[in-house]
Amino acid sequence: MTDLTGRVALVTGGSRGIGAAIALRLARDGADVALTYLTAQERATAVVRDIEALGRRGLAVRADSADSAAVTAAVDHTVERLGRLDILVNNAGVFPFGPFEKVDADELDHTIAVHVRSAFVAAQAASPHLGPGGRIISIGSNLAEHVGRPGITLYAMTKSALTGLTRGLARELGPRGITVNVVHPGSTDTDMNPAGAPGADVQRAVTALGRFQSADDVAATVSHLAGEDGRTITGAALLVDSGANA
Repeated sequence: MTDLTGRVALVTGGSRGIGAAIALRLARDGADVALTYLTAQERATAVVRDIEALGRRGLAVRADSADSAAVTAAVDHTVERLGRLDILVNNAGVFPFGPFEKVDADELDHTIAVHVRSAFVAAQAASPHLGPGGRIISIGSNLAEHVGRPGITLYAMTKSALTGLTRGLARELGPRGITVNVVHPGSTDTDMNPAGAPGADVQRAVTALGRFQSADDVAATVSHLAGEDGRTITGAALLVDSGANA
């Protein structure tokens, strides 16, 4: 089991799904955890209660990941309230779907802001607070490496940018003992993409294991990267997709 005792994490988009699972796993492994949310205040509050029930400190911060100033303020507020920052998890995301010919400028700009600019700005804001052993982990998508169907060009493009960000930051921050990685989940059983929903069998059929993974599966990988056992993994893009991209 990873031991994150005494460490502080910030998980963007941590009120539900993969983000909530990551926040709870890091708390279970000993970290105090802040999370951001935009509209799901009740869910964010429930996650904080669960974190506190584990004996850790929890903090919910309302922040629009498309707003750079709000992202920076969330980092600063985490440090102010929890005293430090050791682990940043860039998880906030949206899922635009449809023909690329119909993507308008607003949708393009918003998706880039949430997936790319937010991760860059959060890392930039977090960097001064991260010491040796610091971690930056982004949540991408296996669609960044293999696009198996039309309609997801914008999503795949912006998620693939996280790989470039990860590799660049790994070089920039490595001399300070900070690791930077991206985790690319595949079809994950959440309320946004239930394993029992119509069409789920199509997603399941392309995996090597014939199954969705759970949000906890993704969270376990994040926890490993955040802990001491992940200290020499950096600049990596790790697939957690039940072999969909095998």
